[in-house]
Amino acid sequence: MIDFHTHTVFSDGELIPSELVKRAKDKGYRAIAITDHADFSNLEIILNNIKKVTYGLEKYYGLYVFCGVEITHVPPQLIKNTILSARQLGAEIVVVHGESPVENVAKSTNIYAIASFCDILAHPGLIGQKEVELAVKNNVYLEITARSGHSLTNGHVFQMSKKYNAKCVIDTDTHSPYDLIDINFAKTILYGCGMNENEVNEAFYNSEVLLEKILKRRFMCSKK
Repeated sequence: MIDFHTHTVFSDGELIPSELVKRAKDKGYRAIAITDHADFSNLEIILNNIKKVTYGLEKYYGLYVFCGVEITHVPPQLIKNTILSARQLGAEIVVVHGESPVENVAKSTNIYAIASFCDILAHPGLIGQKEVELAVKNNVYLEITARSGHSLTNGHVFQMSKKYNAKCVIDTDTHSPYDLIDINFAKTILYGCGMNENEVNEAFYNSEVLLEKILKRRFMCSKK
């Protein structure tokens, strides 16, 4: 299991990073990204604190641990600069909180996030053709989520992705220890949104490709 979207006590999650990663390891995870909710007020706090533990957790628990953020409820016109600031502060992955059907997210968040080259657009809701086509162009991944509520539009996200050849990944949006899932439950979610066996395998492959991209990014940063 590769999961690029989780939260800790540094935003609205229940677990400190060490416990989150240990529990993920016990679920059979190969990689996890810690992506606490962020705007300009707390970017530096989150990233500085997560960076303190990633190396040790990777070394002793034996899985990849990435330091990231989920840019959340930021005015759409400020998303680009928030993403740039996050990367400058050391974010290895940037997720943007998309236009979920169960939250009053600002309209145009999806298009601004994709245009600003986030890595993943989380729970994009009733995403439209224009946004999906731009996601293909900008190599932005669209999230199929295990999170209750946000998952109501998984089927729509998948169908739009299939129609326009966008890439989907599955994430948990973990906030509590009970949100983490194993690979079999991930398959259930993917089948549940309408995927066939080949499409399920493709979603897992997309996560592998993104994992390699982030590792390459980490390597390049270490050379600077």
